[in-house]
Amino acid sequence: MLDDPRTALWLPPLALAGCVRAAMLRDTRGRGLDAAQRENYFPATPLVSLVWWHEGGSEWLATPGFSVPPAVQLQAPIVVGGPFTLPSHTRNPGDIHAFKLLLLADAFVALTGVAVDRLVNRTVDARELLPPDWLDWAQAMAAVPDDAARLALLEAFLLPRWQALGDQRPGQRYAAWTEALALRAATSAAGRSLRQLERRIKAWAGLPMRELRAVSRAERAFYAVAAAEGGPVNWADIAAESDYADQPHLCRETRRLTGFSPGELRRRIAAEESFWAYRLWRD
Repeated sequence: MLDDPRTALWLPPLALAGCVRAAMLRDTRGRGLDAAQRENYFPATPLVSLVWWHEGGSEWLATPGFSVPPAVQLQAPIVVGGPFTLPSHTRNPGDIHAFKLLLLADAFVALTGVAVDRLVNRTVDARELLPPDWLDWAQAMAAVPDDAARLALLEAFLLPRWQALGDQRPGQRYAAWTEALALRAATSAAGRSLRQLERRIKAWAGLPMRELRAVSRAERAFYAVAAAEGGPVNWADIAAESDYADQPHLCRETRRLTGFSPGELRRRIAAEESFWAYRLWRD
């Protein structure tokens, strides 16, 4: 279980499931976390994030095997982050209160008109990227008094815009979303060569199909391990059930996407505060 109920995962209503993956709420004020506990580990992700820093901030750490810190550490109250092909390792200098919205990349493109491929492996000040109506909303989100009010404002803003698109997209899991993207690319517009399909998918998601499928496999493996509830795990069976070629394939991709071997990742999720983001999804 998580150490504090102020770290929470919010899942969207069904009407927004094809647009919003989740929101992560993190409030460490008054917990007295030490330096190691204020570190944060995040996996590679195909999602676009919007982060509101209500108190405190974060700095990128230069860790081998993880995403490269920007040349200048971004300090902004509202940040947009793109899909990341490597895991990330950050640290909070002190207490924080933050709200992180996770959007499916193609939904973000459709709703904002922002090209997601320019965001891959980057974080950007929201004021430099979002269209005017989104920026007004983001600033209103920063001004409301608590997370419950922010969630209500989030739904009020996104739901009518999402419904106005008239687009039906799949729900929460990456696998369904990935395959739906492939089908959509194959059946939309003229020209269906493999290269054209890949270009279309990358324009919508920011990442090539092979990367999206790697994340889909990793998600299936993650939930299979979580289902073991601390008991023994047969990694060869997990690999087979999650569409890896074999156990070494599972190990290589897990290390690339998270920075750790499957066994070490499982141990650290269970034991270390800095893996709170993984525990949100597991619990």
